[in-house]
Amino acid sequence: MADCRIKKVERKRSKVADAPIAITPEGFWCCPAPVLFQKSIKSHPLSQRRHTPPPTTPKVPVYKARDHPLNKKPLPSSLRSFLVSSDDEMSSNSDPADLTPRTFGGSMLKPNIENSESKAAFMFGDPATTDLIVVLSGKQGFSVRMSVHRNVLVAHSSVFADKLSRPTPVSRVEIGNCLDVEIYVETVGLMYCKEMKQRFNRQTVAYVLRVLKVAESLGFNACIQMCLEFLESAPWVDEEEEKVVSSVLRLGSDSERIAPVLKRVTSEIPNSPNDTLAHIIQLVLKSNEEKGRREMKTLVSKLLRESSFHNIGTTDALNENIYSWCQNSLVEMLALFRQASDPAFSDESMDGKGPMVRKIAVEADNLLWLVEILTDRQVADGFVAMWASQNELAMLHPKLPIVSRHIVSCITARLFVGIGRGEMLPMKDTRKLLLQIWLQPLMDDYCWLRHGHRSFDGKMVEEGIGRTVLTLPLEDQQSVLLGWLGSFLKVGDSCPNLQKAFEVWWRRAFVRPYSSSEGWSSCMTQLNLSHIRE
Repeated sequence: MADCRIKKVERKRSKVADAPIAITPEGFWCCPAPVLFQKSIKSHPLSQRRHTPPPTTPKVPVYKARDHPLNKKPLPSSLRSFLVSSDDEMSSNSDPADLTPRTFGGSMLKPNIENSESKAAFMFGDPATTDLIVVLSGKQGFSVRMSVHRNVLVAHSSVFADKLSRPTPVSRVEIGNCLDVEIYVETVGLMYCKEMKQRFNRQTVAYVLRVLKVAESLGFNACIQMCLEFLESAPWVDEEEEKVVSSVLRLGSDSERIAPVLKRVTSEIPNSPNDTLAHIIQLVLKSNEEKGRREMKTLVSKLLRESSFHNIGTTDALNENIYSWCQNSLVEMLALFRQASDPAFSDESMDGKGPMVRKIAVEADNLLWLVEILTDRQVADGFVAMWASQNELAMLHPKLPIVSRHIVSCITARLFVGIGRGEMLPMKDTRKLLLQIWLQPLMDDYCWLRHGHRSFDGKMVEEGIGRTVLTLPLEDQQSVLLGWLGSFLKVGDSCPNLQKAFEVWWRRAFVRPYSSSEGWSSCMTQLNLSHIRE
């Protein structure tokens, strides 16, 4: 009679669409789709409903098997499974014919606290041999009951093996505050799979991380291993990398198992990071392909700026390498200037001069890039002194055509901008020598730079030169600015406009009280008195 009644219930339920069930070689197991949990929770608060539904038998909600990512196979005709809403007190030995299908939230139930919880029941494997009930209590009163097999859980989960190894037989295990009920049910279902790897095909990294967390809490080692193999093989996006690493490091007790995943982000090669950086920078400096060199310079500069290498004590070695490359470029550029200033070279055609012009441009561009790196690392003061000492290079500068030499003046302009911004703080003698050696070559090329160089910012350069001049003693300011005035009155806008610096110097020299000898003596007296008081 019981068998007949079961068949009768199955005939009634056959009218309902396929439930979210995944089939395994051992039998079958049910898995709720994400939408199942969401709709179940939304329909939960019965006390907020305004109208009483008509006293008709509600229909079971339709959820197709293909809605769930693990369900790939059709249902067999001999399936013995159910997925219904039920009271928490429903016994596993109840007659299936007495089970009335209800919608989640139980619209036919009275709106009280006891039966207002949303509940679902799932059965795994052969329903005739299930001998254990596992009850999960999730968020917002959502409850799930699973009919499972004790031997399956004990064989796969160390946690369940510990719970079920007590002398007193346990027929029911309750797990409260379950944060991820859906994945918990699916992870238990994976214990019934022979080919677990197939269940991970076409899954996302985020999904597998959820499974890994539950498998870790259950001590489900086979599932943990499968999750790690998936994470080792699957590509990660930038947002997922930190989550993957933190999740894998949580399993740190088994370093051999997590090593294949962590090898993506860690290296066992004992080379210093500075050696790798030095090799990368050298490759860029030696490149002859203009587009690739330009793009990689921008990228490497950005990565160096964003990285934390400046906090590593061994970066002094990298700084020394950069200064060595700067010195090599200066030696190469001086040799090129000597060759280009030779009278025999000036008689060559433009085609013959082309390679020389390109070499000078490459060396100057490399120096500009290295200066930017040193500036970002706040160690560019030494290069200012190195550049200010290039007296022969500055003397050869006017002998070259402006089309060949103007990019060298970009280096001078960048140094003035850096000093004016406070990015570089060279000594007073270095600043004075820089103005004496390189200001006039820059003024000679200024018109060409303003009109023929896209990245040249004339206003910024003028401000940088003016601020650099004003850092000198007043007598040196006067010497530099009077020399500039003579050039400006001859060529006008073809020369940097230093009128702001000229005004400041004028006020310092002729207007302010301490510019006179009496004012200076009074100022020094006040300083001495304040020092004595302190």
